[in-house]
Amino acid sequence: MSIRRDPVPPSPGASEPRARDGRPGHEPARPLLPSPVQELREPAFERYGVRLLLKRDDLIHPDIPGNKWRKLAPVLDTADGRTVVTFGGAWSNHLRATAAAGRLLGFPTVGVVRGEELAGRPLNASLARCRADGMRLAFVSRARYRRKDDPAVRDELVAEAAGAGQAVRVVPEGGSDAAAVRACAVLGGELAALREDAPVAGVACGTGGTLAGLAAGLAPEQRAVGVAVLKGGFLGAEVAAHQRAAFGGQRGRWSVEDGFHHGGYARSSPELERFATAFEQRHGLPVERAYVAKLLHGLAALAADGRFRRGTAVAAVVTGPPFPRA
Repeated sequence: MSIRRDPVPPSPGASEPRARDGRPGHEPARPLLPSPVQELREPAFERYGVRLLLKRDDLIHPDIPGNKWRKLAPVLDTADGRTVVTFGGAWSNHLRATAAAGRLLGFPTVGVVRGEELAGRPLNASLARCRADGMRLAFVSRARYRRKDDPAVRDELVAEAAGAGQAVRVVPEGGSDAAAVRACAVLGGELAALREDAPVAGVACGTGGTLAGLAAGLAPEQRAVGVAVLKGGFLGAEVAAHQRAAFGGQRGRWSVEDGFHHGGYARSSPELERFATAFEQRHGLPVERAYVAKLLHGLAALAADGRFRRGTAVAAVVTGPPFPRA
């Protein structure tokens, strides 16, 4: 069965960058790097003698925040005007970030979206944002999408989505190719400066690429903890594969916690919602639910279980803001 795809949308020219409101002549915002670190007095950690630091990657860029900027930076350097084709689900942060990058920097983008049935429905807010930023959406059946890592199937999907003969730069789901993983090692390098106070750095995991890079960049005495946001127990193998592709073998000390997905990707639970709502009320900081809430809740549970040394801090990477923004 063929892909259901949009007609080609107009693309902003590279010589005419556009701001979020679509007006010509506004240069894209510069990324805030290194991202700031913020300490919070959080009872869920303090009662166990552990401090909480937030690595505010959500503040890196207003349109391409967090680990998405870090992962997409190599793409932005090598796109050279080619069409960027990537993959994601209906609420994919990665699709939105790629679409925004294409709008800001003037290259065409195509998103291969899981779920052919979505083609005949009104777009949700996330896909509507992608289309507004100039991304062409190509909807594919879930069965075929699951086979996208087969090179032959991937090439078919890309050719059908982008059009025959198009020069393309293909980016995997979540943006986690070897270049992106190496780019995320810079995040670990930024946190290495906290080695004495924060021996542990935590990050939410969807595809495992950010954890793979983070662990590689940390100081030798630090370790990285990944909190899986989807069920299946496969992310440990994925992280190891990312490190082999990016660095030729395992780098750094890391582990994946599979017990805090709360039912799977984009799923929640009353317990998680209570935790996130209370956290927001205490600190006045909106908490993104699919990734960041699960990370903070998981790290708090590990602190309660005595997994972190008393008197030290855990650095939690805030990979992105809620969507739509509060």
